[in-house]
Amino acid sequence: MTKEEQDKLTHAVIGSGMEVHSILGNGFQEVVYQRALSFEMNLRGIEHQREFEMPLFYKGQDIGGRRVDFLVRGEISVEIKAVIKLEDVHLAQAMNYLEAYNLQTGLLINFGAKSLQFKRLFNKKYK
Repeated sequence: MTKEEQDKLTHAVIGSGMEVHSILGNGFQEVVYQRALSFEMNLRGIEHQREFEMPLFYKGQDIGGRRVDFLVRGEISVEIKAVIKLEDVHLAQAMNYLEAYNLQTGLLINFGAKSLQFKRLFNKKYK
């Protein structure tokens, strides 16, 4: 996927998040936003997998897996939060997933604030 295609796709996911937030507002648990965002992305024809299990390796050894909230078109991770304010730890967690899964682009979306918060993430170690 080209950078232009990734930008267009992340823009579409953010737009889906904005629609969800405009209807539900803030104050729900993360799982509510996860379900609504999946529904909205389906309506918009955005190919995604929810709670996608991805293996983690340490020095070549499979040490278990982690579920990414969404994997969009097999290439973009989307982590969602429902907190009042995004903290550095949330950003670090989302970046760790990009690096661990060797994904180039990700999104961190927070539904817990009065306005939708989002950050586009880029993996500088992407191979």
